[in-house]
Amino acid sequence: MSGGQCLECFQVSRRGFLAGSLAAVGGLVASTSITTRVAMADPGYTGDTLVVVSLRGGFDGLSAIVPHGEPEYLQKRPSIAVPTNALLGADSLFGLHPAMAQLLPYWNNGSFGAVHAVGQPTASRSHFNAMDEMERAAPNSSIRTGWIDRALGQRNLTDVFSAIQVGPGLPTKAFAGPSAELSMNSIEDFSIVGTDSDDDAAWARAERTRWVNALRDLGGDSPASIRNATETALDAVGRVTTLADSTYVPSATYPESEFGDALRDIARLIKSNLGVQIACIDVGDWDMHEGLGQYADPDTWMTRKLTELSAGLAAFAQDLGSQFNKTTVVTMSEFGRRVTENASGGVDHGLGNAMLLLGGSVIGGRVHGVWPGLEDNQLDDGDLAGANDFRVVLAEILSKRCGQSGLASVFPGADLNASLGIVRS
Repeated sequence: MSGGQCLECFQVSRRGFLAGSLAAVGGLVASTSITTRVAMADPGYTGDTLVVVSLRGGFDGLSAIVPHGEPEYLQKRPSIAVPTNALLGADSLFGLHPAMAQLLPYWNNGSFGAVHAVGQPTASRSHFNAMDEMERAAPNSSIRTGWIDRALGQRNLTDVFSAIQVGPGLPTKAFAGPSAELSMNSIEDFSIVGTDSDDDAAWARAERTRWVNALRDLGGDSPASIRNATETALDAVGRVTTLADSTYVPSATYPESEFGDALRDIARLIKSNLGVQIACIDVGDWDMHEGLGQYADPDTWMTRKLTELSAGLAAFAQDLGSQFNKTTVVTMSEFGRRVTENASGGVDHGLGNAMLLLGGSVIGGRVHGVWPGLEDNQLDDGDLAGANDFRVVLAEILSKRCGQSGLASVFPGADLNASLGIVRS
């Protein structure tokens, strides 16, 4: 556990770690979970691949997208603020933390931007509650499915790879519901347990064949739901195994981390034309109650995390090549941080936050949304106000870039007439 991380956030991280070590599909598929309904991707889908990056722990948007034009920013953060002369791509109000240098070219060419002061209608400073509500995205309702599952339910799917999550941890609760989604630790780990061998490839292939035949025979007389789930799992394993057995040389250098590895796998899946429409990835350790650190020190907590995030996203964009133009990346986090730093050089749980946007059709080089200000009378109980509903951000991307219909069912109660102008149609 990083110093200064609260117990609740540690429990969330540990839950994800334990889940990533479990096998699913009857204990036969390692590091994998797969739902029991066969869902298939729309072969005629021409929209963007939406990549959702969850910044677990409470991302401090005020450190990443710095409101240097607000005098209160420096006053309220005397030891951790980034001065104007150190910011990248700054205008009169906002600038990028210098650790985000690898994303600066995308900011300058207009394919990287942000929405600030983002919040939820039912705000919470609890990690569990805030994450659950954000991934459900149906406040003040009895709906218990996730927003991604509801979005998929509006589409005519024909392939299980339509929605995937890559990396260790529990599948996002945005997947909760009847639609089929696929979760894997990595391409290399997505296999039938006991069928891999680094020393004898021929034996491994033969063993996989034996297991596949046995599983199909075992499920032959089972109810349709079990047969379908078995066939779906085996098909998915077979296709990923074929992909894993091929050579992949990325067109960029990813950071050496779980985040970098997961991004590389997502790029590989997208470029393999498996029909990925939505991809999810987690990157945690943003709960900086103490020791957030000085911007100029590369070893401090915030600088290190923003460097990893920026390097990973920049490598992902480069690796995609021409497919970057049909990809939209959006970051989400359960809440932001307090405006005023605490006595430990960190920031406690807050409300308003920033969402980052990257993609070929992003209207970037700027910060979008209503900016409520940082004066005391403009804050929400000491926090940046959540002036922009995160669901409006997602709805605009889904509508303009993914051709999503039925948004009133995906985001019930949201103002779907609102538009922030964040992406091109």
